[in-house]
Amino acid sequence: MPPTSAAPAGDTRTVQAVCPHDCPDTCALHVTVADGRVVRVAGDPEHPPTNGALCTKVSRYAERTYHPERVLTPLKRVGRKGEGRFVPVGWDEALDDIAGRLKAIAARGPDAAQAIQPYSYAGTMGLVQGEGMAARFWHKLGASQLDRTICSNAGGEALAATYGAKVGMHVEFFAESRLILIWGSNPITSSVHFWNVAQQAKRAGARLVCIDPRRTETAEKCHQHVALLPGTDGALALALMHELVTHGWLDDDYIERHVEGFEKLRERALAWTPERAAAECGIDPGAIRELAREVGTTRPLSIRLNYGMQRVRGGGNAVRLIALLPCLVGAWRHRAGGLLLSSSGWFRSARRDAWLQRPDLLEGRRPRTVNMSTIGDDLLREASPDFGPRIEAIVVYNSNPVAVAPESAKVARGFAREDLFTVVLEHFLTDTADHADYVLPATTQLEHWDAHVTYGHVYAMLNRPAIAPLGQARSNAEVFRQLAARMGFTEPCFADSDETMAMAAFDPSRVKLDELAKKGWSRLAIADAPFAAGGFPTPNGKALVDAPGCGVPDHLPNYESVRSAPELAARYPLAMISPPARNFLNSSFVNVPSLRATEREPVLEMHGDDAAVRGIADGDIVRIFNDRGSTLARAVVGTAGEGAGKDAGRARPGVVNGLGVWWRKYGRDGTNVNQLTHQRLTDIGRAPAFYDCLVQVERAAAPAAGPAA
Repeated sequence: MPPTSAAPAGDTRTVQAVCPHDCPDTCALHVTVADGRVVRVAGDPEHPPTNGALCTKVSRYAERTYHPERVLTPLKRVGRKGEGRFVPVGWDEALDDIAGRLKAIAARGPDAAQAIQPYSYAGTMGLVQGEGMAARFWHKLGASQLDRTICSNAGGEALAATYGAKVGMHVEFFAESRLILIWGSNPITSSVHFWNVAQQAKRAGARLVCIDPRRTETAEKCHQHVALLPGTDGALALALMHELVTHGWLDDDYIERHVEGFEKLRERALAWTPERAAAECGIDPGAIRELAREVGTTRPLSIRLNYGMQRVRGGGNAVRLIALLPCLVGAWRHRAGGLLLSSSGWFRSARRDAWLQRPDLLEGRRPRTVNMSTIGDDLLREASPDFGPRIEAIVVYNSNPVAVAPESAKVARGFAREDLFTVVLEHFLTDTADHADYVLPATTQLEHWDAHVTYGHVYAMLNRPAIAPLGQARSNAEVFRQLAARMGFTEPCFADSDETMAMAAFDPSRVKLDELAKKGWSRLAIADAPFAAGGFPTPNGKALVDAPGCGVPDHLPNYESVRSAPELAARYPLAMISPPARNFLNSSFVNVPSLRATEREPVLEMHGDDAAVRGIADGDIVRIFNDRGSTLARAVVGTAGEGAGKDAGRARPGVVNGLGVWWRKYGRDGTNVNQLTHQRLTDIGRAPAFYDCLVQVERAAAPAAGPAA
């Protein structure tokens, strides 16, 4: 059935849509609407990457849209910040007051608008409802800019430094690979369509190796699991290179033609013997040698890298090293060889970002940029020459920073400031919305227009609204459009409708707009083996070892680890990572009843040996703590001893896994794992080092109440 616009009452039809969430698959959706209500959300069987399948989370998107706790009217705070006490107000009252407050701040002087801070991320990945009309508004106002670093910036900038852009191989060709390294990724949870392709390769005889500190659902299904310590991926990559060099497993011709600076990397790799790397990574040197032999002798070789491994101090350097591996063995010669971390760079010339976001509206002004990953500190800063004015107003959309930003005790304190004017565009009363002066009801993906790119494939996507907005919900773009009118912004661009922006988001010379309108998706014209003969999007067409501003990549140890910070480790000897729970996506879906019922409560996975020395048994309530704070969770403990095998559980010795990201209000003590993370940044990309974190664990002193219902 061809895609349609929103279905009127009394009719049944299928509407073409797109998953808006932060997952590389960016699925095409078929939304079935009957009598004006969504009755089914399914994958588009004709869209090649989606192939008719959805993850559990998005297949229940209608449950989220019709959630009984959804905010459907503007709300004004009447209680203390954080209490979540509000009364309904009209849109005009809310928007008039918000615009008046922002206008008053901006009127104090030429740079005064920098005291106003937008805060947003990937609650929707759409080009319209994300940073389309919103960016126009902030540029015209001259508000502080936001450095959107919280998820992928270390890896993304590192990949671009090496290849020239965030580009990679096509996901469908992994099916033809003979060796697939799944590195820092749990695709059974986060990329089900890649996993389907990997299974095709496995059935055809390919070997699958998972490299991850946690024994994930994916690791269980691979031929081999390399359970290295968090933050040691760069050391492993260098040791693999050591073996490639010493055994003559390099593709010298490809290196000479298409890699610049290899001799500097060769010298560095020769210092990383398998024994040295094994000590750093906490694994057996024999496993490194065997993996290097496979990497050096198996073709086609492909690497599915993901962003989990770059959330440590040296994450950017590690990504650069891993990205160079397929170059050294000539894996890019094959369409089933190479690496995929992100494909978003293929869209760089296809997106009409300047038209969508209108940076020209700054009119020469250069507002400061605030890093979203340090918002805890920044909300608590006073005005200073280095920082600029104190943040007096913050507008949050597509994000829940009180739950997801690092060192969340500081974030919560910052949002609790009574002198901070806070506006949150949201579907629900999240931890952040509880601190707002106004909560404005936002539309979901089923209720608005949008255009999407992706970082897992090369299809431009179009989302059509399936139903009319519920209650008084309005799209993000409409809210900023109406605020612009109240601020007196008269530029014609503020009158562009959501549909107009969505339909004009792509360059017609790169995207077939007629196909996009007809099918809801259109594939970019990218070669099957894009770098078979070099041609990387760098200035000289070569993969770069010594990249400008980055140097030659090296292993950088964590800020916090037993080896790099022994005095700290004497008090907090366990490394903690906080990967997403299987049924959550960052903090999205945490309040969907069926999904939260599956996850049940915050848990901490522990190896049996680590639990035994602390007197912790499976099912105990434990306190996880460090100098930054503490949180409570239920322990999930594997069997102790070297012979435990698969019964050892998901945690390796010395590492605990605090699954996230729960809303703080659903935690046993009103906190979550980000109570323990810090705000120090990565080597490249100014990103947070969430998985670079030492903790101690003990049994809770007394039984704790369960999470909020």
